[in-house]
Amino acid sequence: MRPAVMAHIDELVRAASGAANGGGARDPLISQSWRRCLAEYRLDPAAPRRAYIHTQARLREHRDALDDLIRVARFGVEALYRQVSGLGYVLILADARGVAVDFIGDPSRDGDLRRAGLYRGSDWNEHLAGTCAVGTCIATGQALSVHLDDHFAGDHIGLTCTAAPVYAADGTLAAVLDISALQSPAPKASQHLALQLVTSFAHRIETASLHNGFRREWILHLSRSPEFADIEPELALAVDAGGRILGFNSRARALIDRALRRPRGAAEAGGAADGRHAGLGLRLDALFEVSVDDLPRFTRAVPVERRVLRLRGGERFYALALEPAAPPPVRSGRPAAAPLPDFAGGDPRLALMARQASRLFEAGVSLLVGGETGTGKEFFARTLHRASRRAGKPFVAVNCAALPETLIESELFGHAPGAFTGAAARGRQGLVQQADGGTLFLDEIGDMPLSAQTRLLRVLAEREVMAVGGTKPQAVDLRVIAATHRDLAALVREGRFREDLLYRLAGARFVLPPLRERADRAALVERLLAARPGSRRLSAEAAAALARHAWPGNVRELVAALDYACALAEAPEIGLADLPPTVTTAPRSDLPPPDAALPDGAALAAALRRRAWNVSAVARDLGLDRSTVHRRMRRLGLVSPNHAV
Repeated sequence: MRPAVMAHIDELVRAASGAANGGGARDPLISQSWRRCLAEYRLDPAAPRRAYIHTQARLREHRDALDDLIRVARFGVEALYRQVSGLGYVLILADARGVAVDFIGDPSRDGDLRRAGLYRGSDWNEHLAGTCAVGTCIATGQALSVHLDDHFAGDHIGLTCTAAPVYAADGTLAAVLDISALQSPAPKASQHLALQLVTSFAHRIETASLHNGFRREWILHLSRSPEFADIEPELALAVDAGGRILGFNSRARALIDRALRRPRGAAEAGGAADGRHAGLGLRLDALFEVSVDDLPRFTRAVPVERRVLRLRGGERFYALALEPAAPPPVRSGRPAAAPLPDFAGGDPRLALMARQASRLFEAGVSLLVGGETGTGKEFFARTLHRASRRAGKPFVAVNCAALPETLIESELFGHAPGAFTGAAARGRQGLVQQADGGTLFLDEIGDMPLSAQTRLLRVLAEREVMAVGGTKPQAVDLRVIAATHRDLAALVREGRFREDLLYRLAGARFVLPPLRERADRAALVERLLAARPGSRRLSAEAAAALARHAWPGNVRELVAALDYACALAEAPEIGLADLPPTVTTAPRSDLPPPDAALPDGAALAAALRRRAWNVSAVARDLGLDRSTVHRRMRRLGLVSPNHAV
């Protein structure tokens, strides 16, 4: 063992025993990390600690989970590398678990860098690698340099590494930006400039990421100097139209932390019992002497010296308010969408839902459709597609629960030639590409694996898809409707569904009612029978049995029951004996048959007279299907004077 390594181990042991000089000359962050390595992680300072580099498959999982930040950070990573590459540094972007998801270094030194762990896929978590810039930055949340024998492992004492944290807009640690070198001058002071550079670029990445994530919201820049207010902000916050703070960079978070320590601020903030940062959701005017309605006074159109914004009871800043980006314009000059087919059949809730969903779908809003199994989610999606300007374009339905987990990514996104064992020699187009120009319907989205969720998120955000094993993304133009019978919010809490994907999918949410709650059950039966050959009709007993049934399988069960009855019935009229036993013997619904809720003859006659015998208007007033009102009129002998002989 080299003398330098032996002396290093001796210092570590003395630090663990609390000896006077054991780590006493080290920065507090370093000596505290050494103690964690020895006492908490039980690392052996004498054991070889070679670089651990993840497999390509595992690295892809880490990269996909940080995909948006990697793309945003790339400009800063490349700019920083241009400034430090001549000094022998490499640049690493690691995720919050210490895995290097991005890397730029001298290709001629790949072998040396890989052996040292200064490479893409290397794991620098403190409990694995010991004291190091990335791992100790994650453990402490602070920027620092770990220089030469500051490192815990003897294998690393020739390295110099400097890292700074990159925080997400919600205040959680998202990544670590690190510059490292295989060799360095001995004095630690040689890394002071490196520390300033990496901290500065981490701040830029945070601010750029905030802009990228909140394009449709107000972004407020704050600077203490008017000269830099419009150039490079110190603090940045995202604020919604209601004046609530949605996110911030770490310097703005620190300002909020200081403000909330005051009794006034703490009382207004309330607290964060759900674990979120207390500043999230806080009203802007609880911190500053402005409200969201005042933000137009802080745009570039106003001279900077007049854009003074004050913290309540504290500092003053020069502000720049950036207005929300306008939504993409709806393309004009095209024929209007076709009228929405009568999906509801007279149920007022469904009719309103269908009209709203059609308008939102046409405007490009992603829809999330919920409801029990069998309520007609795919039929609802197809109806919206056929009634839109995309009618005649592809409608691609994907059952996410039916695709094998090992193949779901290649099925959805396609694959390049020879991308994996068994891949098609010429590659394969995925289902997402097949939906280009039309509609992609993602059924049972709650059963999609996390790895595929990450890739789908990028498709929705960027409207481009990268085939498995491919190198060039392909632009796609599609509308997305997702469906599930599961509680996606609960899956998010369990860590089984990405929260950001949920928000991308749920531009608008609709829950289809179960069949037992629909007011148009009788009319729906009539429509389904009319669509079958043979002019079938129901006997009174069969109609009563269908009306009483609870329909746990919803519309899907009803369709199967009518198929069964039509196949068995020997006469045009379907009798009770022709219905499936599950319908005639199953427990009855707690709800009354639809006609039981109708008004009596006098009330119906009064409603008809009030509406000048306009049956459609009366049906809307009563929340009934028009055919049901006509049937009730015939039973009660009510004849419109407009049609009387």
